[in-house]
Amino acid sequence: MKDLNIRSIIVKKWRPSNSDKGIIQERENLLKRDFSTTGLNEKWVTDITYIHTVEDDWCYLSSIQDLHSKKIIAWSFGKKMTTELVLDTLSQAVQTQTMSKELVLHSDLGSQYTSQEYKDQINKLGIQHSFSHKGCPYDNAGIESFHATLKKEEVYQNQYQSFEQAKLALFQYIEGFYNRTRIHSSINYLTPQEMETPCQQVA
Repeated sequence: MKDLNIRSIIVKKWRPSNSDKGIIQERENLLKRDFSTTGLNEKWVTDITYIHTVEDDWCYLSSIQDLHSKKIIAWSFGKKMTTELVLDTLSQAVQTQTMSKELVLHSDLGSQYTSQEYKDQINKLGIQHSFSHKGCPYDNAGIESFHATLKKEEVYQNQYQSFEQAKLALFQYIEGFYNRTRIHSSINYLTPQEMETPCQQVA
């Protein structure tokens, strides 16, 4: 690659420094890396990733994926990484999906997901909250994989001037390409939308 002057588009993942000096309390991992499903809305996974813009510096994408269809069923983009951002994403998911009684939502131990506000909303909706172990991205491999794909196929290919430009690009990638055009070998080379639609009709 060096001889041919070829560079990888994979960029070292940027993470903010941890200002919390305390020890994050471990919480129950209900998924235990079992990502198998029998239908829609059994297991959702969620996370936040960082996207840089020239004018607005770091911005934050919160996403929820259904592990059965691989579809990004909800996402929010904001200038601050707040509890309100992830609550907005959860609200979108609840509005567009028919939740099962045994729905599990898996996240990491980020302060947004362990906040009292998020806990109260999860309990109100009757969702079981599952958590990754500290510093273990493999526990949330589905959404980590989506964010990695998003970075390689869209974010690292472009420089966003503003928050608004980045948000439009994310909309076009997630809603126009990832959910409706990009096929996945794990769901028999269907798109997430093609996987979701017949499941909804059966339900």
